[in-house]
Amino acid sequence: MMQASNLACIIYVNLQRRTLEIHFQMCRYLAKAAAIPALLGCFWHGSILLAQQSPAPSSRPVLTSEKAIGLAEQGRCGESIPALKHAMASTVPAEVRKQAGVLGVRCSLAMDDRDSTDEFIRLLTRQFPKDPDVLFVIVHAYSDLSTRTAQDLGRDAPQSIAAHKLNAEALEMEGKWDLAQREYEAIMQKDQNVRGIHFLLGRLLLSRPDAGPEAVERARQEFLKEIMIDPSNAGAHYILGELARRDEKCDEAIPQFSEAIKFNPNFAEAYLGEGLCLVSLKKYEEAVPPLRSAERLTPGNPEVHHTLATALQRSGHKEEAEKEFSIHRSLTSGQGSESPQ
Repeated sequence: MMQASNLACIIYVNLQRRTLEIHFQMCRYLAKAAAIPALLGCFWHGSILLAQQSPAPSSRPVLTSEKAIGLAEQGRCGESIPALKHAMASTVPAEVRKQAGVLGVRCSLAMDDRDSTDEFIRLLTRQFPKDPDVLFVIVHAYSDLSTRTAQDLGRDAPQSIAAHKLNAEALEMEGKWDLAQREYEAIMQKDQNVRGIHFLLGRLLLSRPDAGPEAVERARQEFLKEIMIDPSNAGAHYILGELARRDEKCDEAIPQFSEAIKFNPNFAEAYLGEGLCLVSLKKYEEAVPPLRSAERLTPGNPEVHHTLATALQRSGHKEEAEKEFSIHRSLTSGQGSESPQ
């Protein structure tokens, strides 16, 4: 199954919002026991009543961290959010700042205060970049924000090309290939020159497991249409190059890989594809530079090291080649097999 690599990945933002059956009062009980991880388990419950949240007068002094956390646990988010931000910027203990940030994300989402949610996420990321509880909270916060934004799009512009595109990508992620294809084709009926749609349809044709023998050629035509509309689409150039390389047409593939690299200098797979083609054409010295670039960008890719080692060995750089073969062996030692040299 053909994949469009990192440039062909799709963003599925039409996620289902999480709902839990744990009442918020249980969260308060757990928090009082200093059980932050348990509090996170209740984090997404939607039972906080906005009616409980009375905005704090502007003249009210800044609350203490403990008072702010207590108000947030009671669902009084309008009063607590400013003080929770203040707590995260203060010198209180790390666990208090962490609890303030977690409650701040929950409260700001409950009030649909997306600016404050973003701010709490930034503060948590900066202060606790590797904390698993914090990362858990951030994952679900982004999921919630994604869902809300998708709902905004569906409500405000349901017939827009963007809404159809989002729906198509969601259907594709769910493996509903026929429905997704119809969405892409419906978009093209509205406007044949929308950037990216021919690329997405071509990728779908190559990705679906039930694709027939004609799918590759149709996909190729979609990618060609895409670069007619948007010559800078590096993903389309790359897949055209891969299709040609797999057909052993490296003279056609190399220019496509070069175009992909021109428009995306960090496209590791395009460097690798160009290097593989040059090795197959026995242009070993020419293959080394793109393979070095692929190695720099993806040092953990065994295929890159093996191909680079082959190019180095056959161009007379035996000592360097052996180093690359050694790296390849170490990377594949637990995989059960190695590429032939």
